[in-house]
Amino acid sequence: MKKKQQAEKDNSERWMLTYLDLITLLMAFFVVLYASSTINKQKFQQVAESLRVAFNGSGKSVVGEDDAVDIKSSKNYVTQEASKDNASAEKAEENKLKDVKQKIDQYVKQNNMQGSVSTNLEEKGLVVSIVDTLMFDEGKADVKPDFQNKLVSIGNILKTINNYIRVEGHTDNKPIQNSLFRSNIELGSARANNVEHILIDNAKIPDIQMCTVSYAATRPVSDNNTDAGRAQNRRVDIVILNSKFNAVEQESK
Repeated sequence: MKKKQQAEKDNSERWMLTYLDLITLLMAFFVVLYASSTINKQKFQQVAESLRVAFNGSGKSVVGEDDAVDIKSSKNYVTQEASKDNASAEKAEENKLKDVKQKIDQYVKQNNMQGSVSTNLEEKGLVVSIVDTLMFDEGKADVKPDFQNKLVSIGNILKTINNYIRVEGHTDNKPIQNSLFRSNIELGSARANNVEHILIDNAKIPDIQMCTVSYAATRPVSDNNTDAGRAQNRRVDIVILNSKFNAVEQESK
């Protein structure tokens, strides 16, 4: 009786072998699936070598050479398609900025502001530069009443594109001498903020789409050693940022 009971005990544990085989196969299956999903040739080779050694110690890889080539080709195809999509999006955005530029240029010409308002397409986007004498009295930051409606009209054109808009205050290098502002940085900041408020309140550009910065005299466009040069440097730039700079602006908020 004891021998028979011992035999039955031995037979009852055979299911463990089948269970272990099943677990091993499942592990191998999921490892192959994971490697396939990453589209990484180096990982494929590592997984294939590990499985080869684990199962046989020799023989061909479970991931064939043809499969690795197909995956590499697929990866290259996806990369090429993504590049095409990016180029297409950049071209579409460039065309939108050109359209906005053309409309602003037309408005500027109709209102005889060619000497005071200019537009330029730069790497960061479309820059609308407005000299300070058109908008402000000397040493002050309040936008002149007779220019506010013109600024709103420009804002109505700007809001046709959903990119971030950055208002930049620029000054010349001559220290400011009045009781309103302690420095050119404060003057540039106040001017940029007042322009932004009009664009938000009157042109109805969403405030989440706007930001301001004062560069004071640090980014001149002309020679600060001449009166004419300093006059060009005293300006407000309204910049429609392209998508690349949009991302940077979003991260800074």
